[in-house]
Amino acid sequence: MLYSEKEITLDDALEHGLTEEEFQKIQQYLGRVPTVTELGIYSGMWSEHCSYKNSILLLKTLPSESPDSLARAGEENAGALDIGEGLAVVFKIESHNHPSAIEPYQGAATGVGGIMRDIFTMGARPICSLNSLRFGPPDESRNQYLLKRAVAGIGDYGNSLGIAVSGGELFFDPSFSRNCLVNAMTVGIVTHEGIARARADGPGNPVFYVGATTGRDGIHGASFASRDLSQESEEKRSAVQVGDPFMEKLLLEASLELIATGAIIGIQDMGAAGLSCSTSEMSAKSETGMDIDLDKVPLREDGMNAYEIMLSESQERMLVVGKPGREQEIIDIFNKWDLHAVQIGSVNEDGKLRVRREGKLCAEIPADSLVLGGGAPQYKRETRKPAYIDELAAKPDESIPALTDASGLQKTFLDLVKRPNLASKRPVFEQYDTEVGLVRVHGPGGDGGVVRIPGTTRALSVSTDCNSRFVYLEPRQGARIAVCESARNVAVTGARPLGITNCLNFGNPYIPENYYMFSEAIGGMSDACRAFNIPVTGGNVSFYNESQDGPVLPTPTIGMVGLVPDLNRVVSPVFSKSGSLVALLGSFRPSAGGSEYQNMALGAIQGTPPELDLDLEKRLCEALFQGAGESAFLAARDLSLGGLSVGLFRSVYDPYNSKSVGFRANGESMAQLKASAGESYRSRPDLFWFSETCGAVLLNVDTAKREAVESLAKKYDLGLSWIGELTDDQTMDLNDFQIPLDAAAAAFEGGLVPYFEE
Repeated sequence: MLYSEKEITLDDALEHGLTEEEFQKIQQYLGRVPTVTELGIYSGMWSEHCSYKNSILLLKTLPSESPDSLARAGEENAGALDIGEGLAVVFKIESHNHPSAIEPYQGAATGVGGIMRDIFTMGARPICSLNSLRFGPPDESRNQYLLKRAVAGIGDYGNSLGIAVSGGELFFDPSFSRNCLVNAMTVGIVTHEGIARARADGPGNPVFYVGATTGRDGIHGASFASRDLSQESEEKRSAVQVGDPFMEKLLLEASLELIATGAIIGIQDMGAAGLSCSTSEMSAKSETGMDIDLDKVPLREDGMNAYEIMLSESQERMLVVGKPGREQEIIDIFNKWDLHAVQIGSVNEDGKLRVRREGKLCAEIPADSLVLGGGAPQYKRETRKPAYIDELAAKPDESIPALTDASGLQKTFLDLVKRPNLASKRPVFEQYDTEVGLVRVHGPGGDGGVVRIPGTTRALSVSTDCNSRFVYLEPRQGARIAVCESARNVAVTGARPLGITNCLNFGNPYIPENYYMFSEAIGGMSDACRAFNIPVTGGNVSFYNESQDGPVLPTPTIGMVGLVPDLNRVVSPVFSKSGSLVALLGSFRPSAGGSEYQNMALGAIQGTPPELDLDLEKRLCEALFQGAGESAFLAARDLSLGGLSVGLFRSVYDPYNSKSVGFRANGESMAQLKASAGESYRSRPDLFWFSETCGAVLLNVDTAKREAVESLAKKYDLGLSWIGELTDDQTMDLNDFQIPLDAAAAAFEGGLVPYFEE
């Protein structure tokens, strides 16, 4: 007979974040009113964080397959793509926004830990990580506190694990003041035959709890992440998990050793909703169920009831389904690593998740009724285009006060490169270990990070990207731009883009304007991925990123992975050979709309994002990949945030060399480039140099390779402009104004430093 501590009512369901309709649906699945424990399990599993109930119908429209696909979106803990030689790359990005806004150190640290487990539960050894961070203006004390503590949490956890950070991004805007964004990505490598699955096949097979003990930390973390931030939610610190990276390191090694033995059927992280999620999802995938005895779960707190144990999100724990007869082998491996390994139940054949505590049956639920793709609800919400989009689109670039004199342009450039969004992120990435594992080829600071694939002569290029302002102004175009920028960032390193993972950070989906932004961004992402013929391998939706001040800027973060077939063909981001040529390849169509220059000049976001040609973007990446393979370039860099002048500076400035080369612009080429950019940009040097563009990269080319690059541009029907050459002078001469490189370097390197000083 089922045990419940009280009789559940509709008010209880509403308090758990469920709707009246959902409460009725639960009763239909069960044929009765749920118990306390069952209500908790449903509330966690049907939360947005676990069920994607307000997003799954749109997510299904994204392309999820390619010839390289080994695990599609939603099938396993992370996506997997074939990279040849019997190897696969496994990668995923997820958010830990709400926990980080409440307790930034643990919120960010456990975000790193959780995404690591998603990778190594697939049998893949993590080789690098990335992050994408958004905070409010760092000169405000609360934002500075969140920034410093989140970065420290990421660094301390990742460094303790021994996983190199290969790249990331950091962006500031007032909309992130109360609701910061902390998105973490991990990339791992596994052999095809070594891929582990999150399954519970075989009735009678033993179910093991492995890893750390269970406490009350993180209870209701999933439903907590599915609500707006408020003063009340800021007091719910118990919903923020506490991580132990040293325990995670032991769990990583034990899990990989176990998977290699072949002693298991399946394995899954106890992430959001804890035991509720891993037991139900593994069962539903195999059309089985589980009988679980919570008395056997290792606890670190006294008096925990079934509700608390099933919903705890304590870190560094896994659920394992073993093969019969190999139970002791599983136990011995985890004992060797000083970790718990306890059989807490078995697989059954009737599809029910049964949970017992102290001899009482506390829950009996059809497993399939709990999960995404099964009985979990699916909604498509109302959309309404925000009125501000057309209003802001009507505001011209020329509304920025004109700036034409050389001294004013020089001062503006120096002010621009020290702004937190453009300044060197060295104060951040120097807190991360970028060398551990001996995989680094290019670390943070370039466009895409490059890591060698252990045991091969090849490499992976990785990047995280999204310009939130562009998405705010025009969500479909902004999401397209995010995918294309990420593709360019790996292509300039010499990689072929393979696929993406996404972290979709938006406001409350029940507000039609927010859902419009989300649905349009999904459409733009789909457009771009189909143009590149690459899949979305999985990711994360994070709704409710808003406070009483309103929603954050919509941020569909893209995590891109590309393959470099030959380590010797990796392209540097640093232009360094005096006398060599600098070219602009692609289409230079600058727009001040949503640019950092516009934001600096007006303190506002308005206009329209840069134009985008998806076919050109694809051809550009193909040309970069071929050119790298033929060693046609000395170096390459994408053009994006900050515009042409900032792109040139970041190309010639070598942060690891005290003496960088200079640059001298070709006057005739610049005049032609200005003419092609349009009347406003020909007569306004500030708009020309500081506006932002898509579809263009800067190349450093040896004079002997000039014809080869011209042939390449012709083959792929791309614009090519020889805009200048590198010099021995410590100056960037742009004709309209000149920049002493020492002054630029000081401004660039010093921009973020004050915010990290004690």
